[in-house]
Amino acid sequence: EVMVLLAGTNDIARGISQQTIQNNLSLIADLAVAHGVTPVFASILPVSDYHKTNNPNYERTPGRPPATILALNQWIADMCGRRGFVYLDYFAKTVDPDGYLQADLAADGLHPDGAGYQVMAPLAHDAIMRALESRKSAPRRKRFGIF
Repeated sequence: EVMVLLAGTNDIARGISQQTIQNNLSLIADLAVAHGVTPVFASILPVSDYHKTNNPNYERTPGRPPATILALNQWIADMCGRRGFVYLDYFAKTVDPDGYLQADLAADGLHPDGAGYQVMAPLAHDAIMRALESRKSAPRRKRFGIF
């Protein structure tokens, strides 16, 4: 069993501290492993303000500062490296040269649209395949210690 987790952007927007987000992601990792599930952690996607002229609510960077997203993504990547999890880097394939979400991947600067998912789907597939392969080579863990 493999799970892909993309989490944290709404926590950032709600003002949840980086430490709390990190603690929550670590707890999710611990629970997954304890239940025999191999976690794949995805990077948080960049955001953009490119569409704010269409709707002022589409100004995304004040609530989700790019530097905060970068810092959390670095922590997620480091945690995956330390714990042997697959890191699914959506950010690198969806960011533009200015550090924002490519304008053609989300009509609101936050939620991927069809074009965004066209970019993301093969990345997710590859990450899942890597995680499945790592399960084949890893020793089987007992789920609850009594089996």
